[in-house]
Amino acid sequence: MAEKQRVGFIGLGYMGHGMAKNLVEKGHPLVIKGNRNRQPVDDLVGRGAKELATPKEIAAASDIVFLCLPGSPQVEETVRGEAGLKAGARNGLVIIDTTTADPNSTVALAAELAPLGVRFLDAPLGRTPKEAESGELDTMVGADAATLADIKPVVECWAKRVIHVGPVGAGHSMKLLMNFLSLGYAALYSEALTIGAKTGIGKEVFHSVINGSRMDCGFYQTFMKYVVGGDEKAHLFSIRNAHKDLRYLNAVANAAGIAHYLATAVKNPYAHAEATGQGDKNVPQISDVIAAMNGVKL
Repeated sequence: MAEKQRVGFIGLGYMGHGMAKNLVEKGHPLVIKGNRNRQPVDDLVGRGAKELATPKEIAAASDIVFLCLPGSPQVEETVRGEAGLKAGARNGLVIIDTTTADPNSTVALAAELAPLGVRFLDAPLGRTPKEAESGELDTMVGADAATLADIKPVVECWAKRVIHVGPVGAGHSMKLLMNFLSLGYAALYSEALTIGAKTGIGKEVFHSVINGSRMDCGFYQTFMKYVVGGDEKAHLFSIRNAHKDLRYLNAVANAAGIAHYLATAVKNPYAHAEATGQGDKNVPQISDVIAAMNGVKL
């Protein structure tokens, strides 16, 4: 039986911890980079992972390195920093970026690392931390077919659906499109709820009509768990991250020369929320932001 590939993991947040847990539990030697939140680090070390101090050390100790970071600036620093992955890389290393990142940055990093014999590709995530823990995430992979075949068995340790969407960068583009839809829903629901509240239709009545109708969907249900049920943890994705993703989407549209009226409009309430100190709130709470802008309390 062939030896399991050595795996490194950087970014042990809501999604990263579950993904890394599945890798080590399914037999891959795992090295991780610690962070300020010690709970996921200590848990993984207890399961057999080894903690290393720098990305450079992780690159040197790994065949495949996964990144699950807040955004492209953090990815670029992790790769290019003085003690970054590039400094410890060798021919044959594969770096898989599961961050929701800027595709333009992704393509540039892949081109920069290729002369070293390092393959850099994107595999951003779909679904929630619950599926990360159970190993049932979706992932949208941007890579050539040969690289996808090489990495798929490792990715399947934490992903139930592995979808090849195109070359490097395509995964991140598709993820931004997916988030544009969900964050657009959130803005649309919020404005509709605000108009309703202003004209005498409360959130409970609104929900009684939309719930179970053709306008219902899984994201709507999660969103309304906060609006009607008050569950602030119904959707653990911050407004700050939402704003970042919408900025990336608009940058992609700009680079492609696309007229993007809706992408700009959807971005603005998230920009307002972050600018007014509400970036740490979760996405369904954009409903409160839009209501307050209009003098309404839902």
